[in-house]
Amino acid sequence: MTDQPVSTETLARRRDPEARPQQILDAAFHEFGERGLAGARLDDIAKRAGVAKGTIYLYFPNKEALFREMVRSTIVDAISSAEARRDGWGPEDTAESLLRQLGAGWWAFLRTERVHTLNRLVMAELRQFPDLVTFYADEVIARGRRLVAAIIERGIARGEFRPLDAMAAARMYSAIWMSHANWAAMPDLHAAPGSDEHVLHEMLDFYLSALRPTAP
Repeated sequence: MTDQPVSTETLARRRDPEARPQQILDAAFHEFGERGLAGARLDDIAKRAGVAKGTIYLYFPNKEALFREMVRSTIVDAISSAEARRDGWGPEDTAESLLRQLGAGWWAFLRTERVHTLNRLVMAELRQFPDLVTFYADEVIARGRRLVAAIIERGIARGEFRPLDAMAAARMYSAIWMSHANWAAMPDLHAAPGSDEHVLHEMLDFYLSALRPTAP
């Protein structure tokens, strides 16, 4: 197979040192997605990024560091943005509206190819890398659950939700969204009725119904 010609724009980006970390990350997403975390090689990542293998070491000492930055630049950045919006919650923001906003944003985020790639790596391979397990548990799972729990605690305090264990409810919230994202990525095995919007409505309706006070 003949290699495709490289555009002038691509060559310019490769010569730009500031663009190299992102080029390497883009290549890592492709290689990890195709070969897995254990199977991907830095040589292949460098080739796909159009840089020398030694260039990767200037920014990332190993594959584990690459994975960390992949997670930080996608999932952790999204969590940080959501955490920052907490300071702007006003009295008019109901807990239900906040969960709906968070749920809609999270669902769209989970359906992106890069987040799906990361989720597959986490589920299939992360246990082989204990340091990455700790990193992911602290920076993604724990922070995400604390954010959801804060909204639920707000709802309990305002009488919107029944008294319950907010952290347990946050764990259930995460489980519903993650499982449906995995199913939606495998439609031949887990056919979901309707569009992504329809599935989101089902999840929110089911989850919020479980939180609301029981009618007398």
